[in-house]
Amino acid sequence: MTAGLPYRETAIVFACQGEQLVGVLTRPAVAPSPAKPGVLVVVGGPQYRVGAHRQFVELARALASQGHAVLRFDARGMGDSSGALHDFLQIDDDIAAAIDTLCREAGVRQVVLWGLCDGASAALLYCRKTADPRVAGLALANPWVRSQESLAATHVKHYYLRRLLDGAFWRKVASGGVGRQAARELAGNLATALRGRLAWRRGGVAAGPASYQDRMAQAWHRFGGPVLLLVSGDDYTAREFIDTTGSAPAWKGAMARPGLQRVDLPEADHTFSDRRYGSEVASATSAWLAGACTAGAAADVHRSTHA
Repeated sequence: MTAGLPYRETAIVFACQGEQLVGVLTRPAVAPSPAKPGVLVVVGGPQYRVGAHRQFVELARALASQGHAVLRFDARGMGDSSGALHDFLQIDDDIAAAIDTLCREAGVRQVVLWGLCDGASAALLYCRKTADPRVAGLALANPWVRSQESLAATHVKHYYLRRLLDGAFWRKVASGGVGRQAARELAGNLATALRGRLAWRRGGVAAGPASYQDRMAQAWHRFGGPVLLLVSGDDYTAREFIDTTGSAPAWKGAMARPGLQRVDLPEADHTFSDRRYGSEVASATSAWLAGACTAGAAADVHRSTHA
């Protein structure tokens, strides 16, 4: 710990399925209240614990300064952790091991999972699979629901629709070359998007396992704790998520979910690379933690104490 800072940081190594995971635990300079949940940053790939432009470092320090212990770590095969690379569909064991470590090392009973992109998707999938009672809340930034159909629909709605209203686009089409290629791409995206809509109307594929997007939707609806949704305005991934939740049957009523707080950052990009938006994300997360999540954690501590 550096003198005068409101937080202290410790490198930590812990086990997962025979591999060694490396993380950094950021704690308040003074012992945190057990009523405040810890925060586990679930890193999306291909990323490691620092995050793009050090975003997870800054987030962890900001939250620790407000009294929360925060663990950010490298999943198997990423950064300094050993083992074969695992994508976001395969890191339930990594998340469980990290929660065990955060609770043990920081003395917290409940945690919030904070994830960006497919890290947010992994957090939802973990909750669906485990129903881990230690997870008090979910903070999800620009969740990943990518499919060929969703990407095509997003391109049509947010890119090609704008181009169709542009006179220069039609002049290029008339002259051939690039314009006609763009027209063919539009037709292809329309066809792919239409196939997706027709599949949704038919209820999806009858046989086989549920898609990861549908499993995310199930977790979204079933999870009993509060959810913070952070949405970037300048990001196709965020637009895909919002469009999907508004049209896919599995996500019906998603934005009316009890306990949901949505924060829109209209000019922010996918990773909140502008420091203004990184600070806004940290402030929004801190305020949400102080409200919805800390109240639940305090009640849990009271029940545990008087059990």
